[in-house]
This record gives sequence, C-alpha cells and structure tokens, in this order.
Amino acid sequence: LLIVHIPAAAMPSAPSNFLVSSSLLALKAYVFVVFLRKAFNIRLHAIEDYGLVIHEFDPWFNYRATEYLYTRGYDAFFHWFDYMSWYPLGRPVGTTIYPGLQMTSVFITNLLDGTPYAMSLNDVCCYVPAWFGAIASALTGLLTLEVTKSKSSAVAATGIMGIVPAHLMRSIGGGYDNESIALTAMMLTFYLWTLSLRSLSFSFPFGLLSGLAYIYMVAAWGGYVFVLNMVGVHAAALVATGRFTTKLHVAYSLFYVVGTAGAVMVPVVGWTPLKSLEQLGPCAVFLGMQVIKAAEVYIQQKKITLDKEKWKARFNIYGGSLAVGFLLILFVVPSGYFGPLSSRVRGLFVQHTRTGNPLVDSVAEHQPASQAAYYQYLNVVCNLAPVGFLMALANFNDQYLFLILYALVTYFFSAKMVRLIILTGPVASCLAGSFLGWCFDWAVRQVLGTDSAEPSDEEVEEKAPAASPASAKKKASKAIKPKPANSLGQDIKDLKKAFNKRYVSVEGQFIRKVAAAFFFFLCYNQGGVFIKYCDQMSHALSNPSIMFKAQLRNGQTIIIDDYREAYWWLRDNTPEDSRVMAWWDYGYQITGIANRTTVADGNTWNHEHIALLGRCLTSPEKEAHRVARHLADYVLIWAGGGGDDLAKSPHMARIANSVYRDVCPGDPTCRQFGFTDKYGTPTPMMEASLLYKLHGHNQKQGVQVDPNRFREVFTSKYGKVRIFKVLGVSDESKSWVADPSNRDCDVEGGWFCRGVYPPALESVLKKKKDFAQLEDFNAKRDEADAEAYQKAYMENMRDPKKAAAAAAAEARKAGKKAPAAGPSKEELASMRDSLSNQWENTETTTRMWELIDAEDIGEIRTWLSADPSVAYVRSEDGRGPMFWAFEKKNEAIVRLLQSVGVKLTDQDSQGKTPRDM
Repeated sequence: LLIVHIPAAAMPSAPSNFLVSSSLLALKAYVFVVFLRKAFNIRLHAIEDYGLVIHEFDPWFNYRATEYLYTRGYDAFFHWFDYMSWYPLGRPVGTTIYPGLQMTSVFITNLLDGTPYAMSLNDVCCYVPAWFGAIASALTGLLTLEVTKSKSSAVAATGIMGIVPAHLMRSIGGGYDNESIALTAMMLTFYLWTLSLRSLSFSFPFGLLSGLAYIYMVAAWGGYVFVLNMVGVHAAALVATGRFTTKLHVAYSLFYVVGTAGAVMVPVVGWTPLKSLEQLGPCAVFLGMQVIKAAEVYIQQKKITLDKEKWKARFNIYGGSLAVGFLLILFVVPSGYFGPLSSRVRGLFVQHTRTGNPLVDSVAEHQPASQAAYYQYLNVVCNLAPVGFLMALANFNDQYLFLILYALVTYFFSAKMVRLIILTGPVASCLAGSFLGWCFDWAVRQVLGTDSAEPSDEEVEEKAPAASPASAKKKASKAIKPKPANSLGQDIKDLKKAFNKRYVSVEGQFIRKVAAAFFFFLCYNQGGVFIKYCDQMSHALSNPSIMFKAQLRNGQTIIIDDYREAYWWLRDNTPEDSRVMAWWDYGYQITGIANRTTVADGNTWNHEHIALLGRCLTSPEKEAHRVARHLADYVLIWAGGGGDDLAKSPHMARIANSVYRDVCPGDPTCRQFGFTDKYGTPTPMMEASLLYKLHGHNQKQGVQVDPNRFREVFTSKYGKVRIFKVLGVSDESKSWVADPSNRDCDVEGGWFCRGVYPPALESVLKKKKDFAQLEDFNAKRDEADAEAYQKAYMENMRDPKKAAAAAAAEARKAGKKAPAAGPSKEELASMRDSLSNQWENTETTTRMWELIDAEDIGEIRTWLSADPSVAYVRSEDGRGPMFWAFEKKNEAIVRLLQSVGVKLTDQDSQGKTPRDM
C-alpha cells in the first residue's frame, strides 16, 4: 500500500495555517543548527581527552608541510625538495602533494591572526577536521533538499551525516588528513552540480561554480578521480535515458572545462586528466555531448523537420565523429601518451582484491569490506538507506538519478576496499534522510489533521474543466474500445480506490494517528540508541594512535605515550644530521616530531626504495648491516605485540622480493619468511633476520644482536618502541650523499635535484629489477619475467597452503635446519600475561572484533598462525576475542582461541568472564 501511495505522498502539502507552517519551519531550522553543533562536538573527544595533538601517520606529514608553507610562503613550498625524507633520494614535495589541506589551514590561520579568535597553526590543524566535518554535514543536507525538495529530509540527512561513523572515521579532531576537507569539497561539488540541473538559468552560474568547487576537490585529495567520474557517469546516464537538454550541455561543459583547466594547474596532477585511463571517461562524455549538440544545431540550421531526415543527419555526424576518434586513438596509443590504471584503482576490479603489487596489498584498508564493516560504520542507516533508494526510483528525475547512481557506484567500490566506506556516508545519509523526512511530514499531517487520500480517477474527472468537442469525441472513441475486465491496470485502480476509502474513514484516521505517534516514539527511542552508538564509535575512533588510553588489570587507566617518547629521545639525544631507518609507516612521525632524516615514509611513490628497506630489515644480520651502515645512523622498530614490526615482517619480505628476487628465490609470496605454528615460532629465514633479532634482543631466550654491529640505546616505557645505534657507519657514504654536486638535477642550478645512492651500494642495487604492474603497458620491462612473477604471485595468494608447502619443500631441498619447537607452556603463559595487562582500543582490537563478528574463522586462523599474540589483545572495557566469540556463540572460534592459551576465566572491567556473555 505504501509503494502504491508514495508518488502522491512524496510531495507533502504544507499546512494551510500560516502560524503552524511558520512554527514548523522555525523548528526545522533550530534542529538543523542543533545537528550542526552536535556534528562539531562529537569530533572533539580526542581533543578533550588528549589535547591538541596531531594523530596517526599521514597527518604528521601534512602538518609538517603546512608549517613549511606557513613559514616560507607559496613559492618556496612549490619548489621544496625535501632531503629529510626518502634518504638518500629525497622527495620533491612541491610536485607530489595535494596542497589543498595546507593552503586551507594557512588561510584560516592568517584570517584569524589579529582577531580575538587567533590560534596557533597546530591548533587550527587540529580543529580543521571538526569544522569541515560540520560543513560537509550541512552540504549533505543541502544536496538532499535540492533533490527531494523536502526541508524535513534535508534536516534528517544533516543529522545523520553529522554523526555517522562512516563520516567520523576521517574527520575526528586532530586527524589532520586530506579526507577531512575532501569530503566537504566533494559534497560542495555534488550540490552545485545538481543545482545546475534545476533549470537553464541555473546551468551557467552553478555549472561554473561546480567546476570551481571541483578544482578545490582536486587540490584536496586524490579521490578527485571519483568525483570527476561520478559527475561524468551521471551526465552520460542522462544522455542515455533520453534526457539530453541544453541545460545539461551547458552545465556539464562548464563543469568539465573549468574543472579540468584548474586541475592541470595542480602540480601533482598535471596533465593526467587528459592522459590517465581512469579519467578519460568523463572526457569522452564531454566530447560526445559536443557532437550531440553540434548535430542538433546542424538540424536546426538546415531546418530539417522530418524525423527520418533528422536521424539520418545525426547518424552521419555521430558516425563521422566516431571514425575520427577511433583513428586518433590508433595514432596516439603507440606513442605511449596514455597512462595506465593505478594499482589501487586496478585493485577495485581484479579478482580476490589482489593487485599484484605486494606493497599495495599489504595495506589493511585496501582489503574488501565485510557486512560487519558496513554495520559498524553505518549502523541503522544500513536499513533506512535502501528504503530511500526505492523512493528515489519511484520519484525518478534528473537529480534523483544522481543519488541512484551515487549509491550504486559507492556500494560497488566500498565492497572492494574497506577504506572507501567513507564515500558511502553522504549518499546513505541522503537516502535515509529522504525516507525519514517523508515519514516526518506524513506524521505531522496526521497530528494536524491536514492529510487526505489521493483523489480517485472519478473525482479528478469531475473536477476537470469541460473538454472541447474535439477532445470529447476523441475520448468517446477511446471509451468504445473494450477493455479486459481483469486487467492489471484496473486491479491497481481498484486497490487505490479501496485504499483511499479506508484511508479517509474514521478507523483510517485513528490508525494514522496511532502510526504517527509510533513513528515519533521510534525516532525518540531508536534515534537515542543511534546517537549513543555514534558517540561510542567517536570515542573509539578518537584514539590518536600516536598515544592512547589503556587500562591495567587493577583497573588503573594510563596513557601509553611510548611513540612520542621515542621520537623526543631522537630529537634530544642524537645529532641533527642523524638518519633513522624504520619501516615506511613511521617516517612521517619521525620527521615531524623528531625532526630527523628518514629512509622512507608513508608515501608509497618509490616501490624500489621501499623494497631496499624491506630487504635490509629481513636479511640476515650481517648482510643487513652491510646496507644499513651506508644509509642510517639508527634503526627504530615497533615492538610490544599486536600489529608491531614483527607481525608486518612477512609483508616486508614479500615487498623486498618483488624487486630483489634473490630474497625468496622462486617464491613471490615469501612463505619461507614467517611463522611455522600458532605459537609464533619463526622460520629459519625469519630467525636469522635483522628485524627478528632487534625485536627479540634480550627479551627472547637466545636472541641477541651482534654487539659489534648494533647497540641498543633506547627502549620506551612500555616496550612499544626500541632504538638501536648502527655501529661502523660509513662516513664516506654519508659525506658523498650530503655533497650537492653528487645530486642529479633536471636543469643546472634548478631546485629539482634528486639524491643518488652512495657508490658503496652499487653491488646491491645491481640485483634489483624495477617493479612494474601488468597494466603498465608504457613501461620498459622484461615482459617474460614480469608476467611470470605476477602469475606466480597471484597463484600463491589464491592458494596459500599450496605456496607454504612448496616453500617448506624448497627449504628442505636447500638443507635448511628444521624450525625449533614452539614455546613451552610457561613461556606461552608469560606472553599471555604480559599482553593481557594492557587494555586499549586499537586497530588490532577493531579488526579482530570485525573478523569474529563476521565469523571468518579462516582469516582468524591465518592471523593467529602469523601472530598468536593477537589472541590476547583486550579492548578498553577489558573484553577481547574470547568474550566476542562467546557473544557470537561460535564454538569453533572459542576452541581456536583456547588452543593458543586464551583463558575462560579472564575478567572484564565489570568483573564478567567470557562465559557470562
């Protein structure tokens, strides 16, 4: 009945009483402001708990770059070659950064200077995510208003977007990341784009403004490619459904021309909008529209009136244009003009979500999203948005089509990569808000008694003006034609007539009022539950990673600040020209906080250099020292269990082997490097590695680094970070790299001067084979070798058991010793007690909860085999994997956890055990 009635009820009539109407409007405006305030406040938990501190890894690079722009100006910023990162190569920051975030923060800081609201640059950077999170929520409401024309739906969408975890995940105070402003830029672009389609008079100004908003989006985040393609797909769909109009042509042409002209001015982007395969689709749509418009202009100028002649003219113009385009492509492709799909984009389409690039595959947020992940980040919105989607289909028009496509595209891509769930937040809020807004307006009409049924066909005919004789005759001729007595159309009419009769009856009015009251009760009750859940998620997402709260077994809450403690030690106790070797994750924090040179950082632009770093860390100690002494003065590792460097080390070996094939000969996935059992017993290759010895130095029985090569100089309070000094450092290599005359400059006296490896590493570098994706059709590479490596890599990833067996056979053939037995029960108990002492919400606890909630026992077993310590992690409330397994009533997971020594007698903060779940 609801579906039958939706088309009429979707556009609720305003109450006739002006006072009531004004009061409702004022109420909606007030609630809108309240929602925006909530959107801002919910993002401040981290600032309230930890102070104005920059979070995570990437935000520290963003802050350092912002500080550079603020102190040195735009010219120096865009000509900045940073020799403190990617040692000894350096990084041309000016041409490899999306500068929108830095420019925005500097603008705000300068704007506030000299006013009572003046802030330091650090404070502005910490607040930017919260400010822009609220603005993005408001823009989501405006987009919903433009599409649905319902103020109630707009307010509801604003409220949902303001607090939904899918939006919170990248807009928490202190989380100074590109996405924190990019979502705002994206929603501004989408809002202005849909606004430009309202009418022809709107197409020019708002088409132009949508192009300008898109330029800001390009400057803000690499996700601009999604925005460009989303608008392009919408425009193409409008043409395909016969909705090509002058307003569409004007709006899209302005958007594309202005947006692309601005995009190519962003140094990191350059000419890729006109060269990259993932951006050429919208270009094709633009060119296609010009051809269509040219055909229509030609038809008008030639005053062609016959449909047959019109289509003949169109066919000739379309065919000629396609032929010219095809010849142009044949001419350009061999020249190497077009660039390939990036590995991350390719990962959205290939089977098993494996890209063939072990560096990309090693990043957790590039893995597919599970059903549990959707519910975690959208919660009840998962149930409301599909209803809003059906309503969008029922009220199909140009702007509703945008929401429909947006929903389908984001769901497809987010299912492939969990990180992209962030893109579902806005459209899910719009769809859920449109449904809730419709329900609210309907419920208000029931309370005010202003609702009525849809008029029947007979009533419409009675109220219609008298028809002309000609039309009356036409109707009469139609009436003579017999109709089937039981046609589907007649059945629907009868159903609507019966529904309307019941709808306006006394019983119907009473039922409607009860339903309205129940709706308001649900909003109050379930709305409160949703807000509480979002608050809890906000607290969970507000752990800065660089420091976090934990709870000891005695209930005492502490703050783990090991990471900053280590970086401060480097800053205060090492020479300014010290070089620090660490896995690439931590490079941003080392340069940003310790102000020391790093071998690599969180930007993955140089696969081969990261592979060299991975080779050094996973090689035997003696071999690793031969490389490290030419690159670093100190080696920093993360320890302490969970997702530390030892847990990541199989990825390091895999990445190293993708460039240096002698690391794991014949085994692209490096199964020879890892753990042999659930107790964390290392393979011989791992046991001999530098990383294993640094990680277990004087903490695992019989594990020590060679005192002639490395010396421990710092271990943090809770053992999360360890720092070792490299002995026998090559002063000759260090001086050679520091000499500007040894750099490779693009022009003499220019700023773009790449660093070069010291000659002492030439023997190692000769072994590398530059990594190339299969889709890099313009790259010069050994075709046979690259294809063989990619094929073996993908096969091993699909069948890890077979790969592991092959690796074991290879090890036996090579005569390597068998792995040592696993730890004793006493050693296992010691490990469990040590890791169970600290209660903290981390990425590890979140991931483990997701796997248990999804009952993915295969993935859990694989993870425990690689790192059994994750079985003992505890969240801030004292609960861990065993608690969650009992909550899911999954006996298989319970038995698996028991097999690695997890106790059933552990207690949470309330004194409950897993059995109490």
